[in-house]
Amino acid sequence: MSVDINNLEQIASQVRRDIVRMVHACQSGHPGGSLGCADYFVALYFHAMKHDTSFQMDGKNEDLFFLSNGHISPVFYSTLARVGYFPVSELATFRKLNTRLQGHPTTHEHLPGIRVASGSLGQGLSVAIGAAQAKKLNNDNSLVYVLMGDGELQEGQVWEAAMYAPHNKVDNIIATVDYNGAQIDGPTNQVLSLGNLRAKWEAFGWDVLEVTKGNDMTAVIAGLDEAKSRTGKGRPVVILLHTEMGFGVDYMMGTHKWHGAAPNDDQLESALNQIPRTLGDY
Repeated sequence: MSVDINNLEQIASQVRRDIVRMVHACQSGHPGGSLGCADYFVALYFHAMKHDTSFQMDGKNEDLFFLSNGHISPVFYSTLARVGYFPVSELATFRKLNTRLQGHPTTHEHLPGIRVASGSLGQGLSVAIGAAQAKKLNNDNSLVYVLMGDGELQEGQVWEAAMYAPHNKVDNIIATVDYNGAQIDGPTNQVLSLGNLRAKWEAFGWDVLEVTKGNDMTAVIAGLDEAKSRTGKGRPVVILLHTEMGFGVDYMMGTHKWHGAAPNDDQLESALNQIPRTLGDY
């Protein structure tokens, strides 16, 4: 399958603009991790996944995605809107009362594309494994994707799920760890070291692949394609995706400060001057 990398990069650029504008408008949210994961989300929804924007909650015969680290909702919402799940103009309602785009994704607003509430960290892998097993029971050959933060791996339930999936040969799941080395309190390895993360997942029985350039669209596409080729072989697959928190905005990179902080007017202008407008702002 030929891939138009330039087109995907253009979409990712617009998603990044959406992110900083959304967080600025309500002066609340998590821009750092959202910016870092823009390439992954665009590669996933515009290339790797088989999905239907008309959206049926059961997701039969289509690939499913679960966001475990729900605080990076800006990148999730922007991607869903840009790919066609709901109007792009609705991004202007982010984090406002009584709207569908809450700070952490929820299901009771019935926002298309959202199948599980997330924000309580450490639960998404369990949910995704359950969905993957349901697909097997239903003879549905589609895949299940889940994204977790590296700081989230400090939560105990993740490792219960990590032990469960290989034991039960859940080989239709592709988990991804946003391996940016930062969390809200500082560098992940200073807060609570994860040690040799690759060795840990391998010890639990997962098929591990590492994408060292998680903000390079070509590398992300190649990683997702490789991960898909490893499914159905008796082991779950996990991608360690090395990203840069705040990628695309110079003053947000190299620091954990922007994990959960909103830019002021001048900072927004600086950010937008660095991120090309490609599809048109909402």
